[in-house]
Amino acid sequence: MSEQSPRPRKPGKPYRRPQKDPVRFLAFEALRAVDERDAYANLVLPPLLRKAREKGDFDTRDAALATELVYGTLRRQGTYDAIIASCVDRPLREVDPPVLDVLSLGVHQLLGTRIPTHAAVSASVELARVVLGDGRAKFVNAVLRKVAQDDFDTWVERVAPPYDDDPEDNLAIVHSHPRWVVSALWDSLGGPRAGIEDLLEADNERPEVTLVARPGRSTTDELLREEAALPGRWSPYAVRLSEGGEPGAVAAVKEGRAGVQDEGSQLVALALADAPLDGPDEKWLDGCAGPGGKAALLAAVAAERGATLLASEKQPHRAGLVAKALAGNPGPYQVIAADGTRPPWRPGSFDRVLMDVPCTGLGALRRRPEARWRRRPEDLDGFAPLQRGLLRTALESVRVGGVVGYATCSPHLAETRAVVDDLLKQFPHTELIDARPLLPGVPALGDGPDVQLWPHLHGTDAMYLALIRRTG
Repeated sequence: MSEQSPRPRKPGKPYRRPQKDPVRFLAFEALRAVDERDAYANLVLPPLLRKAREKGDFDTRDAALATELVYGTLRRQGTYDAIIASCVDRPLREVDPPVLDVLSLGVHQLLGTRIPTHAAVSASVELARVVLGDGRAKFVNAVLRKVAQDDFDTWVERVAPPYDDDPEDNLAIVHSHPRWVVSALWDSLGGPRAGIEDLLEADNERPEVTLVARPGRSTTDELLREEAALPGRWSPYAVRLSEGGEPGAVAAVKEGRAGVQDEGSQLVALALADAPLDGPDEKWLDGCAGPGGKAALLAAVAAERGATLLASEKQPHRAGLVAKALAGNPGPYQVIAADGTRPPWRPGSFDRVLMDVPCTGLGALRRRPEARWRRRPEDLDGFAPLQRGLLRTALESVRVGGVVGYATCSPHLAETRAVVDDLLKQFPHTELIDARPLLPGVPALGDGPDVQLWPHLHGTDAMYLALIRRTG
């Protein structure tokens, strides 16, 4: 199947102007932004939806469909690419990216939704006419009609190698993850095939929106009055919006008294706040505070105990986001823009230190599905020196008897235990604290003393936490 050039209309044949479908056109716009600008869908989509609502083009159902088309296409992009590749007569890299985006949207409608086949094909072809022209619309029509001949399971069985021949490549295509990510997640998770399949499938599910009631400023009882709100599973401050919803419309969120924060992120902050100390408990540090979710929760807990929080973030614009998140906190706090590897504070200044370091973000693929296609194994080498440098700063910044929390939103062993093991060798007067009792009620936390959360086991992002006490 080849991409066709525009052909002149036959004499006497009337020309029909293509009809712009606002929902599919918006989904296409979002995918192009993700592809062209390396944008994230969770940042691109909300303003597009807001603009469409203001123009009167969208209602709630339209917004829900557009959201499903964008996120569903991105989550299954690898699988859809393999299917499309089997339907064209050239390498996929030679198909123009805008054409591939239209095709992927069409394949998702055919294989990943309940949209009737004829409607999925005709709507995709009409979109192609609007954004690509009549010639390439014929190419889209031909490819999608071929895809429509079978269902998702049949296609996957055809394009994926047998599991027994190549387990990782099979899982990569079946569950739409790069092979190296499948391998890394399996190494970290361990165990048999069922566990890794459950994890990969959880990465492809739309996560609930989770709110945090910041202590002293809001309560879960207030947030539970929202429509379709449910208590959090593990955090005492968490409330889940089971049907998605618009968190920006929640009064406490608009006023900064509550925020949007994954429950795993809440648990990491609370575990550090509750870790046993030897000596005073007055000065806390969040050394990588942007964009401010954990800092806001820590500051609120610190205020209840009479402690103060210093929130430090290297990037000035992200430090601004931290300041906005902390605005109105009832207790004293300070926000600064500073490089955590060359801190302006004196060694041994803090009782508790949180260092949630920059990482590949492989633990948040539910929320940022496009990240799986952008990351490369060599990215680990880029993050490694920074992660070790920041943990070194944390261990130098905490006083003897104080506690450091090292956290990442990646379960990759090179970003978690390898970093902690390296720094413990450099700092012999330290010890790991068993973090598991500090996450009360949370099951399946492994052998400890560190903790790895998982989407399929805990319904959270795959957050990692190691708690380290300075002993001398």
